Amino acid sequence: QVQVVESGGGLVQAGGSLRLSCAASGRIFRIDGMGWYRQAPGKQRDLVARITRGGRTIYADSVQGRFTISKDDAKNALYLQMNSLKPEDTAVYYCSATVLNIDNVGRSYWGQGTQVTVTS
Repeated sequence: QVQVVESGGGLVQAGGSLRLSCAASGRIFRIDGMGWYRQAPGKQRDLVARITRGGRTIYADSVQGRFTISKDDAKNALYLQMNSLKPEDTAVYYCSATVLNIDNVGRSYWGQGTQVTVTS
């Protein structure tokens, strides 16, 4: 089994910053990529940012220049630094890890989500 746990959400005023953290643990042989997704009420879950095993990053246009994704391979950890937050960033943020486990089975695992609320 692989577990993915997010932390760091909260309530912040527009223009403020938050840092999300995510940790993957369990029967992990290799993590091939990790990413942050978000889902606002009544909307679909969308990609926010993703980072590959080699460190390549992609961002949604709406967060480019404001959010920064990073990882710590030694800790199987993922981070999202969110600056200049806007009310439209309000959503539940989910961490996803694409994992090859020690049984040589590959799949994506999701965390339970962390709420980010930005007030105007």
